Amino acid sequence: MELLILNNKKKSSRFDDLIDAARSRQQRDQPQLIEDKPTSYSKSTDPDYTRTTIYLPKQLHRQLKASAASQERQMSDILAELVEKWLLSLNQGEQ
Repeated sequence: MELLILNNKKKSSRFDDLIDAARSRQQRDQPQLIEDKPTSYSKSTDPDYTRTTIYLPKQLHRQLKASAASQERQMSDILAELVEKWLLSLNQGEQ
């Protein structure tokens, strides 16, 4: 009786070689997302962001939330963009 050994494991089925080949092919073909993806933070953990609270009228909040969702944007991104534009307009008015 002949024993096949792979990774110090005895073969118990005649299909083990096929299963091992399929697994190695899956590992080879699977994209390495962890290595290729640049490290990014969520806004809550990103040191470049700070959490703040604003008070909006309910109707305005609903409109903002609906519009942001329809454009697939985050409300915080829209508000940050608007604050930047507002600050820029203030600085241009001082010159």
